[in-house]
Parts: sequence; C-alpha cells; structure tokens
Amino acid sequence: MAKSSIQYVCSSCGAKSPQLLGRCPVCGEWGTYVEEMTSTKANHKYISQTKSPQLLSQISYQEDARINMHCAELNRVLGGGLVPGSLVLLGGEPGIGKSTLALQVLMLMSERKTLYASGEESEKQLKMRAERLEGDPKNLYILSETSLENILEQTTQIKPEIVVIDSIQTISTEGVDSTIGSLSQVRECAAKIMQYAKETNIPFIIIGHINKDGALAGPKVLEHVVDTVLQFEGDQHYMYRIVRAQKNRFGSTSEIGIFEMRQNGLREVSNPSELLLSQNHEGLSGIAIASAIEGIRPFLIEVQALVSSAAYGTPQRSSTGFDGRRLNMLLAVLEKRVGFKLLQKDVFINIAGGLRVNDPAIDLAVMAAVLSSNMDIALDGETCLAGEVGLAGEIRPINRIDQRIGEAQKLGFKRIIIPAGQVYNKQNLSIEVKPVKKVADAFRILFSKE
Repeated sequence: MAKSSIQYVCSSCGAKSPQLLGRCPVCGEWGTYVEEMTSTKANHKYISQTKSPQLLSQISYQEDARINMHCAELNRVLGGGLVPGSLVLLGGEPGIGKSTLALQVLMLMSERKTLYASGEESEKQLKMRAERLEGDPKNLYILSETSLENILEQTTQIKPEIVVIDSIQTISTEGVDSTIGSLSQVRECAAKIMQYAKETNIPFIIIGHINKDGALAGPKVLEHVVDTVLQFEGDQHYMYRIVRAQKNRFGSTSEIGIFEMRQNGLREVSNPSELLLSQNHEGLSGIAIASAIEGIRPFLIEVQALVSSAAYGTPQRSSTGFDGRRLNMLLAVLEKRVGFKLLQKDVFINIAGGLRVNDPAIDLAVMAAVLSSNMDIALDGETCLAGEVGLAGEIRPINRIDQRIGEAQKLGFKRIIIPAGQVYNKQNLSIEVKPVKKVADAFRILFSKE
C-alpha cells in the first residue's frame, strides 16, 4: 500500500516544509505555502537505466534538423523551428487563443504524424474547433485523456513526430496522490514528460494556464524544467496577438511573433507596421509615430496621448501598452528640462493596436505626443521619431538605427528624428534624417513653422 503524508510547498520557488509557514525562508515571499499530499508510491515505467559518465571529448553527435512548424512567426520565436526532443511550455490568459494556435499549427503540418492530447475538451469539441481552422488534419490524431500514463502509452504506440498536451493543469500521474492541478501533480507530470521526450526524441508542447498576476500557474520550477517558455499575450478586445519567448535553451529570447485573430483562426502578420498605421489621423493632436524594435524586427507604432485639466485634486497618470513608471519619469523631464508644467494635468498614454512595447527608443515619441496634446497642435504625419530620453533631457543613442530608418523609408515617411552622433548608412536614403542632442531640439523641429 502507498503511504501518504502532508507537506507544504512554496508556489513561488518550490521549497518544501513539514509545517505551514507564513514566509518562505528561501525566496522571502509571503503567503506562498500551500498544502499538498505526497505518496511513496512510484511509477518506474518510464525511468531510464543508470548511465555512466563519459568524457566530453569522446561524445559524438549528429545535429538534428529543426522541425518546420509551417508558421514563420512561430519558427522565428523558437529560434528557427522546433528542436526534436524538446519540451515547450505555451502560456497565456484564458481565451487568448493558446489551444487554437497549437491545433492550427498541427493541422498545417499535414505531412507529419502528430498527436493532440486534451484533458479539457472531448473529441467532438476538438472536431468542431478544427473545422473552422485552416489546414489538413489527415495525419492529426486526437486523444481526450487526463492520465499521463495513458497519454505516454498511446504516444509509444502511435509514434508521432510532435505531441501537444492541453493543458498541464488537467493531467495527472499515478505516482502522486493529490488532486489534478495541484503543485505536486504539475511538477511531477512535467518532469515525466521531459524525461520521456529526451529518451524518445519526440518534441512536446504543453499548454499552461496563468494566474491573476499574469505569471504561469503552478510551481516556479515548472519553468525551469522545460526547454522553452512561450508567452501568448494580447488584449481580447483587439485582434492582435503576440508570442514572446521568455526562456529558450535553443535560441534567442528577444524574438516575437505577431498574429491576427480571425474567425478561421490565427493569421501571421509579416508586416505589422502597415496594420498598426492604417488609420489616418491628419490634423489631430496628441499622436506621434515611433520607430520601435522588438527582437530583430523593426516596426512603426502609433503613440497616442491625451492631456486635460485634472477634474479632481490629484491628477491621473495612466498608460496602456507603456510602462507607467517610465511615463512619470518622462513627464518630470518634460517639466524640468523643457519647462512645460503638467502638475495639474491628467495625462493618458495609449499604444495603438493593443500592443505592449518595452523598447526605450519610443521615449521621444511619447514626449512629443504629450506635448502635442497639451498644446493642441498636430504633428507632421510624415515624420517619425526614435530616441531614448535621459534624465538630463538628452537624446541617448539606440540600437539598430539602420533598420529603423529603413522601415520608415519603406512606409513612405519623409523625415525621421534620431539621436545625434549615431552612425548610420547614408547611401540610398530618400528620407531626411534629423539628428538631435536634446529634447528641446527635437521639439523645435517638430513644432516649427517650416
């Protein structure tokens, strides 16, 4: 008979304790210890035999070609494709499109045998979802199962080239006597899937839920177990979705993939600048165009600002898609270095399209949009900006300046304002480049009558 015992586990770092603690002594977080049931019962079905150490110089290998996902955006985020034997964790908010993305990708890979195991939907429900998506499901196997042992047994029999498990919180293993979705179940299931993937060289994509704070649900060690962590994000009220790599053992973590949610599934967005700048705002104040970089991809975004008199005693500072603390810093620079008083004004910032941008090079565009709204003067619609703003009001150099200039020129902009001292390729440029040293110099160009 299996012997069960109760222990307490920190949901933040995975530390264990025989008694309930208010504060974790390992990570220092408060209120993170939760109760879980453990068992001495073990399942050795997929435990590999003991191996002997080898000299690194004597190890030979043949590099396996990455698996083409037939989705350029997803291939880019993964680092060129899916690595055989890897374990990928795909997380995101409920209803954002995680299951749709996974199922659609498998249907596009019609030349490969694939398996989609779901613990949340039945076979008929998955069939209904697949009928509205693009792709050919002729080699796609569907399995509605919550037992990890049964999923791995079917995988051994079918021998698919890719397996998707939706989701890790709905799968349980026999070796743990606790409820489905508990910390111990999630941790043990992920460890067994990783071990099976390494032994069979079959790549697994597991879908994970997120909690109210936006972090992946379950123990933090879940993210350490997997090879790649992909975050699927976006506002449900907008059509755009972004896939970011938060961890990638086989590629860069600076890449993003952009999708557009449609009735028949997700569509790749190869040129996001044209979609994000589709609106004509000629003659409207508070709008500036910024040249941003996400990963290695340049695109132009529209920064909107609204400045109005504060209706209450304390003025509001609100931003959507932009860091609120950085907004407060830029407003302080605007008041101290340029001389515009905004203490009694409400300031609202919005990045059009529902995107969230972390590139500091959009600082200058944010300040220009704020000043444009405050003065109620529209900016030139054929001018874009790129520059990081320092506390002294100086425009600091930014990376990949040639790509930013090239993207602006490709979309028909006539002028771009960049930091002074930046070295860029001046050949074959039809766009006017205006280097500036200070914020005041940029504003002088933007609001001049010339």
